[in-house]
Amino acid sequence: MLILASGSPRRREILGRFIREFRVVPSRANESCELSNPRAFAIEIAKRKAREVFSRTGETVIGADTVVSIDGRILGKPHDERGAYEMLKLLSGRIHLVTTGYCIIHEGKELCGAATTEVKFRKLGDEEILAYIETGEPMDKAGAYGIQGKGALFVEWIKGDFYNVVGFPVEIILRLRELGFEVL
Repeated sequence: MLILASGSPRRREILGRFIREFRVVPSRANESCELSNPRAFAIEIAKRKAREVFSRTGETVIGADTVVSIDGRILGKPHDERGAYEMLKLLSGRIHLVTTGYCIIHEGKELCGAATTEVKFRKLGDEEILAYIETGEPMDKAGAYGIQGKGALFVEWIKGDFYNVVGFPVEIILRLRELGFEVL
């Protein structure tokens, strides 16, 4: 049985579009990391998540972690409304990168990688940033926005995989197919 090592409803929904049978076992791995390279950071956290769940289940596991970066700085999830405001203000009118690292542990072997998508925000006004923060949507999202929700209004364009910006790139589905999982 395939296991998704994540409690994210977005990851669950995307995986469910392509894979019929899987279980969700949220990881209890430590997500703090000193790495400053967004790709290395995301892969490291994805590995920790996958390894922690694999150690409990022994089954095929997918771990994933998404980070937003700009000017070489990794933006995690905001801790409070002020943090969300600062992140959105920083992204306003600029291009940033969304990187999702993943680790699939299958038959004891790790298959890890990452997908990166460029996202350009249009110039945002303070009123719309504050109104968005009031919705609560930015509080559990890397970079303080969700492209699959109201945050889509901020996006001028993307270059790359839309699903990666949501947090679960299609590349993972293709890797699962290579491993013999039935993809719908």
